[in-house]
Amino acid sequence: MKILHILDHSIPLHSGYTFRTRSILKQQRVLGWETVHVTSGKHTLDSAPVESVEEFLFYRTPAKSSVLDKLPLLNQLSIIDQLTKRVCEVIEETKPDILHAHSPALTGVAALRAGKKYGIPVVYECRGFWEDAAVDHGTCKEDGVRYKLTRALETYVFKNADAVTTICEGLRKDIVARGIGNEKITVIPNAVDIDKFSVITHSDQGLAEKLQLQGKKVLGFIGSFYAYEGLLLLLESLPEMISNDPDIRLLLVGGGPQNDLIESKIKSLNLQQFVVTTGRVPHTEVQSYYSLVDIFIYPRLAMRLTELVTPLKPLEAMAQGKLVVASDVGGHKELIDDGKTGRLFKAGDKKDLARVVLEVLDQTENWDSFKQQGRKYVEEQRNWPVSVGQYQHVYPKIYKNG
Repeated sequence: MKILHILDHSIPLHSGYTFRTRSILKQQRVLGWETVHVTSGKHTLDSAPVESVEEFLFYRTPAKSSVLDKLPLLNQLSIIDQLTKRVCEVIEETKPDILHAHSPALTGVAALRAGKKYGIPVVYECRGFWEDAAVDHGTCKEDGVRYKLTRALETYVFKNADAVTTICEGLRKDIVARGIGNEKITVIPNAVDIDKFSVITHSDQGLAEKLQLQGKKVLGFIGSFYAYEGLLLLLESLPEMISNDPDIRLLLVGGGPQNDLIESKIKSLNLQQFVVTTGRVPHTEVQSYYSLVDIFIYPRLAMRLTELVTPLKPLEAMAQGKLVVASDVGGHKELIDDGKTGRLFKAGDKKDLARVVLEVLDQTENWDSFKQQGRKYVEEQRNWPVSVGQYQHVYPKIYKNG
């Protein structure tokens, strides 16, 4: 069976989106399927029309200028039109059996158009509601025209695709609430490569010395600095923690839209000697930073995006044998069994966050159990062979020649 994956963007760009895609493609090939790949005009790297990245061949959609480009909303139609044309060209050349479009809805519409023209079934994979992320980023409002149109477009794709997949139960429930039959939807959860994320047994002492973290109790966050991640709340909770244990330090690795606000908050709370910020670090060095952290904190704020969508970072931390404390938003509750694989605190409550972290630091006798149960959860349920294996229940149902 040959699957044409239709993507917003791909490797060599680095994002949770591209890493999930790469893992899916690798495992589908292990299962014996042939994969073909095309990206939209939103793949921002300059590249040839056909590009090899690692073991994959990507067909790129040239970003052609259009009179619609500068017009809000209408510029999205230009992206769809250009991608549809490119998908049709790739279909003519590669003759796929199934079209598998991945978020956002723009790729889904292009797949539906091409699928209808050539009589090829379409799977649409919803990885999140992009309009909700846009609300957090401040690029649209929940009661605005763009939000409503984007949501309507996504619902249109759900209704017209032959099958729908999504990454978690929160999203599945929202899709069902739009009138989509539950039997049409399959959850293909986020997972980790357990071979790449092995249990960390030793910390990088050279890096610890460089960052002045030797002998300290290190709390950490590694990722993108978006408002919904709740890093300002984490900083606000830190003074209470430090008053109870002055050896606590916070390591923040990454960057994003809240960089300036985070630096201002550190200064206003006089936390300069207790918080270490590194900026973004090379992907090849991230594990060294993971090794320094005793407890990873994921203080996501409560909003539609975080209630519905499961993040990947807590899984990566658990896979490496790290302690995890997270807010009790819906996305975290799907991943963390409170008191078994990690601890949860009340979202948005800085005092409860401080209380839970101090409890974990004080109960060192429970650390090994948390670490072992977290790793076991990843090994048994949240690895890519188990996750991608679910497509074996999706493709055969819609494969017309199967």
